[in-house]
Amino acid sequence: MPSSLDNDQLLPSSPGKSKSERAHLMNRQVYRCFSSTSTMFLWALFLIALTVSYLSFQSVGSPYLSSSWGGTKWERQVRASARINRRGGMAVLVTGAGGFVGSHVSLALKRRGDGVVGLDNFNNYYETSLKKARRSLLSTNGIFIVEGDLNDAKLLAKLFDVVVFTHVMHLAAQAGVRYAMRNPLSYVHSNIAGLVTLLEACKSANPQPAVVWASSSSVYGLNEMVPFSEYHRTDQPASLYAATKKAGEEITHTYNHIYGLSITGLRFFTVYGPWGRPDMAYFSFTKSILQGRPITIYRGKNRADLARDFTFIDDIVRGCVASLDTSGKSTGSGGKKRGPAPYRIFNLGNTSPVTVPALVRILERHLKVKAKRTIVDMPGNGDVPFTHANISLAQRELGYKPTTDLETGLKKFVKWYLSYYGYGKSVN
Repeated sequence: MPSSLDNDQLLPSSPGKSKSERAHLMNRQVYRCFSSTSTMFLWALFLIALTVSYLSFQSVGSPYLSSSWGGTKWERQVRASARINRRGGMAVLVTGAGGFVGSHVSLALKRRGDGVVGLDNFNNYYETSLKKARRSLLSTNGIFIVEGDLNDAKLLAKLFDVVVFTHVMHLAAQAGVRYAMRNPLSYVHSNIAGLVTLLEACKSANPQPAVVWASSSSVYGLNEMVPFSEYHRTDQPASLYAATKKAGEEITHTYNHIYGLSITGLRFFTVYGPWGRPDMAYFSFTKSILQGRPITIYRGKNRADLARDFTFIDDIVRGCVASLDTSGKSTGSGGKKRGPAPYRIFNLGNTSPVTVPALVRILERHLKVKAKRTIVDMPGNGDVPFTHANISLAQRELGYKPTTDLETGLKKFVKWYLSYYGYGKSVN
């Protein structure tokens, strides 16, 4: 059986509130960025039309919506989990709470006294045992995760009826670039239809919550300007996953404009760390190295090494919590806008790209095992050759400052991995 580590070793400390004096200026700049891409408007309309069609299909009946919920006991659990235990605290609905980032953010909020209710469908994209282990960890810390699907509008309406949420931290999504080639409709279901269903619930709530949600660095697609800035073009997605995240940015902008929802989108850059996702390279490399199986390392054009802006989970969590703290208020009531509301987008990265071969060498040192490498050219599966975040906007508006380099972060990950999966090894 897997073992768990002490929470203090796994979880980031929670930041205090951050300054956002220039938020109004940033809002105007983002609006200009959106208005300058007329072709994106037409593309977004197409994706929204696709969403409406897909939602109609889902209403006929879907296996995703089979989870049971409701009843007196269930409502008591939801209310207890949402109870605020600090002055000026928040009541936050965290979607994807059984996931990697969602579980860490939920625990960070709960530890500082905020009310937290989770929502997760516990799908089988990767091993459900890991998701359930995260749920157990959250449960021991007083966090209740409702098992259900984002597209279940009745469930969302019930949650907003039981709890007056001040904020929504939307982290549920179908992740993965390559998986989209095998199961494209799962991305439409989760990343577009699910987002619209959630936003419908938020805009109809009274009062409306502020919404912080996970976009992705993948939206930069074929952009070759580095480091990636929030003001660079994002209308050339390289994968369906990226296209659904970009569509999400357009859709959230629409709900901000029409209904007065406060929206903050966060473009995460290659998040890693304890309790991570098994489909990520650092995680699968660790498993293969320990099992003595070869790992596949891709290279780009002209035999160039691929590079990623690897960002440790503690730093991402601090950015998420700071985004909640500075989100501002939604201005609508019962679906009617009463004034302009904040609309923000931030890069959350580490600003120090590292090549994949360098990542492997670090893992070898901490695992004390040599990797068996297979080097192949990068296939046309939606991956991009590099990512590199410009975080100056997040630094200025959120006080965001990543502090963990890849060497330190991977050491923490390996320590967790060896303990969780029961290896009789340790790292120095």
